[in-house]
Amino acid sequence: MSAPRRFLPSIASLRALEALDRLGSATAVAEELDLTQSAVSRQLQTLEAQIGVPLILRERKRMRLTPAAAAYAGEVRDALQQIAQASIKLTLNPKGGTLNLAILPTFGMRWLVPRLAQFAKLYPEITINMSTRLKPFSFAAEPFDAAIHFGRGDWQGAEALQLKEEYVIPVCAPQLLQDVQIAKPSDLLQFPLLHIETRPDAWREWFERQNGGATHLPALPSGTLYDQFSTITQAAIHGLGVALLPDYLVEQDLAAGRLKAAYGGPTQSLGAYYLVWPREKSNHGALEVFRDWLATQAEGEDALPR
Repeated sequence: MSAPRRFLPSIASLRALEALDRLGSATAVAEELDLTQSAVSRQLQTLEAQIGVPLILRERKRMRLTPAAAAYAGEVRDALQQIAQASIKLTLNPKGGTLNLAILPTFGMRWLVPRLAQFAKLYPEITINMSTRLKPFSFAAEPFDAAIHFGRGDWQGAEALQLKEEYVIPVCAPQLLQDVQIAKPSDLLQFPLLHIETRPDAWREWFERQNGGATHLPALPSGTLYDQFSTITQAAIHGLGVALLPDYLVEQDLAAGRLKAAYGGPTQSLGAYYLVWPREKSNHGALEVFRDWLATQAEGEDALPR
């Protein structure tokens, strides 16, 4: 259902209102918009008449906005910027589409970005804009068409495509294990455990799996908390404790001897990496193309959207 016509003013009158709020005088508005002052005044009068609300306080030869109009102008400014950005995108990419994608920084850089050259070669008409987000967010509050995130594929109001299962391994600096025998998982509790903010239950889940699902475990010691894998990896390399990290992330450090497996081998996490998108955008053209291509790159057995 479209809004009544009276609530859809002309772009010209909205630009005049926004400029008056920003510049403070009709003379400055007329100069910026390349209009006469009388033309600016007519635009504002037309806007007032159309909306039916007083917008301008006229004091001698000066005009200023009412408090309500100033608040309205702020929202209009955001809308005009959005229209301008959409027009720029269309101008730069008239034949294709744009996909605004949120990504996890480490997984995005290590797994997704190396594959994007192939996508760009196959679909040069589609532009992908990427921004990093460490935690799940609301699609209603963020201007994203899709996101690549870690979880269980149950994002509310969204559909998901599984990309890659995650296997984690406890690692630490080699010197931490000198003259120490690690015979069982609980032996790791003698070291500080390093925690990643986006996986607050990772260590507990790992210990449960090592103990056959037993939930009666010794209390886990508190440890330092990190918000990104890049920093927690460096903390482990420099001997600050034992970190539970994805195997794909530490394979080079293990091979180079900067890190050493503290106990056992990789253990499957309870989550996986997913492409997630809001249901209402399922038929978004650029998203459909990207999703179908990404399905060919997926490494999990359950790669179908659900």
